[in-house]
Amino acid sequence: MSLGLLGYKVGMTQVFVGDGTAEPVTVLQLGPCPVLQIKYPSATGDKGDVRKDGYSAVQLGFKDKPRKSATRPEQGHVAANLKSKRKEARQKAGVQLPPKADCEPQRHVREFRLDKGTGFITKAECGPAEAKLTVERIKPTGDVKQPFQAYPEEMTLKVGQVLKVEDVFKDVLAVDVIGTSKGRGTQGVMKRHNFAGLPAAHGAKKVHRQAGSTSSLASNRGSGRPKKGLKRAGRYGNERITIRNLKVIKVDAENNLLLVRGGIPGFPGALVMVRPTNKVGPGSPKSKTKKVEVVGKKK
Repeated sequence: MSLGLLGYKVGMTQVFVGDGTAEPVTVLQLGPCPVLQIKYPSATGDKGDVRKDGYSAVQLGFKDKPRKSATRPEQGHVAANLKSKRKEARQKAGVQLPPKADCEPQRHVREFRLDKGTGFITKAECGPAEAKLTVERIKPTGDVKQPFQAYPEEMTLKVGQVLKVEDVFKDVLAVDVIGTSKGRGTQGVMKRHNFAGLPAAHGAKKVHRQAGSTSSLASNRGSGRPKKGLKRAGRYGNERITIRNLKVIKVDAENNLLLVRGGIPGFPGALVMVRPTNKVGPGSPKSKTKKVEVVGKKK
């Protein structure tokens, strides 16, 4: 997973691009997101390498939460001056405490993995206080033979730093959006699985939207229990869905908005996670950086 941001889905509209065509876009309000914690695999101590989190990641928050509504652990996760007996005992014992973001408690907290070689991250060095990354950006060149060109950029993330949409999505051609689909409750097989239903002609009585025969539910089982994965009526929606490789139409840094082409899961106001796409192969941003052979007209 690449470094991304948290935000809300605002809604859908259309915008006109340079060539005059209208693009259907979803408006996303992303950030600002403070860096709450940096996860790192191991640390070097008196007894050699000590395993810490086991992986590299950055933990981001989104939207301030009132202090009266936050629990004491939520306050202590971000506050640098919160007093506690355990904190005082650890300081007296000489334990080095991890740095705090020193911000308001956050309503939403999520992690973004910083594994090397995934997405557009080519190098990642994480410690308790900061993470040094080398990310790959893609910018337009205006050249017919090579319309896009990739270039590396160094990034340093520190605990307490606030990330904005222009910091993460500068020169990003496409993104992946992770959200939760609308919950539709218990639905039948026609709406949930696109079943055709039973015949609606003469002789069919109140079976038009039924699933059909269930005589082979327990065949080859011997226990009478249904087969796993059988398509039947049940709860529909309210699932985590990732929409990949959505084209970035516009980045509005002043209003913290990102406009992407197409629809995304969730209702207006739903929480979403947005990251540079990890898609490879034809149609991906990385495939656009290859040189194009221009064939001339035969005389």
